[in-house]
Amino acid sequence: MPKVLTVDPERCTGCRICEIVCSVNKEGTSNPMHSRIHTIKWEMEGFYAPMFCRQCEDPLCAAVCPVNAVSRDDYYGRVTVNDELCIGCRACIAACSFGGVGYNHELHKTMRCDLCDGNPVCVRFCETRALRFVDSESIQITKQRAAAEKLYHATAH
Repeated sequence: MPKVLTVDPERCTGCRICEIVCSVNKEGTSNPMHSRIHTIKWEMEGFYAPMFCRQCEDPLCAAVCPVNAVSRDDYYGRVTVNDELCIGCRACIAACSFGGVGYNHELHKTMRCDLCDGNPVCVRFCETRALRFVDSESIQITKQRAAAEKLYHATAH
């Protein structure tokens, strides 16, 4: 069963450890600008939300790539970019509705979460368990349960 990276913004404290461990793991430097995950603070709402590539089934970023550098790797259930083919046009960044694709200006390449080959380092270091790597089916069940509970409370007098 495929696994997915999920986030529970209610658990996120905004510590940004996920950004640091990601950049160290992927680029060998403690620099959040080189991270594949970025924590966004929603000031007015009072919560944080880590943003990352959502590994779409039919990725729009792949559809807009003029050189077919972006593809889906179904083995790991992730979207990948071939750095050899990528021309750095950043069309994939503009196409991503989730803000999940970044750009490394020093290396002139796009960056997106690759799920660390099935063992995301950000999940291992997330103390509050705001980030989790779970079976995709469990996400569906959790969402169904939450929707049913919301409906129940809305109709209960």
